[in-house]
Amino acid sequence: MQIKGKVVLVTGANRGLGKQFAKSLLEAGASKVYAAARDPKSVDIPGVEAIRLDVTNAADTAEAAATYTDVQVIVNNAGVSTLGLLTDPASTQGIRDLLEINTFGPIALTQAFAPALRQNGGGAVVNVLSVLSWASLPAGGAYHISKAAAWAATNALRAELREQGTLVVAAHPGFIDTDMTAHVTAPKSTTQHVVNEVLAALEKNQEEVLVDETGRAVKQSLSTDKPLYLTGVSR
Repeated sequence: MQIKGKVVLVTGANRGLGKQFAKSLLEAGASKVYAAARDPKSVDIPGVEAIRLDVTNAADTAEAAATYTDVQVIVNNAGVSTLGLLTDPASTQGIRDLLEINTFGPIALTQAFAPALRQNGGGAVVNVLSVLSWASLPAGGAYHISKAAAWAATNALRAELREQGTLVVAAHPGFIDTDMTAHVTAPKSTTQHVVNEVLAALEKNQEEVLVDETGRAVKQSLSTDKPLYLTGVSR
């Protein structure tokens, strides 16, 4: 599908990868970009329409779907990370919090906008996942759980939305150079590179995109005798 002329909604668009998505979509010819954030005043991207949207708030999601009925593409980018050992009972709330944002948020937004996407010709949903959908880091179990569940949800939504002509794209980047990975010393992709790869996949109607060597190595390992979910991902 072509980005040019499309109306796109990007969640978590006030910084990092979401901000780059919004900027690059405009540069690629999107006719309108709704840049969603909990605080729309934090969005400082010329040319976008900043909107208020907390993906964990059912009322926000319903209001957005009722208001922005021209949306043709959704980029489910909003997400958070936290560290903690799953064996520590104190991590339990963190797991729930990440599931609400990283997993249930994209599901709820896709549910709410599915009728508009169908009415507008099918369109597309892009879910920003991670190589950590398939493997975990030390003390990163909560994030891994949320992204693994989001990957499963993406696959199920793809099957459900295929009949109405909606393309569902799973993006599995490795480490990206954003505030979230400031503590990581492993190689990182720029936000520009990740967005370029995802938009290229959209143009090709590609349902899964591995944007870097880390992603390709982790995915390839899944069919080996020693997949990286057994040995772990280096950071």
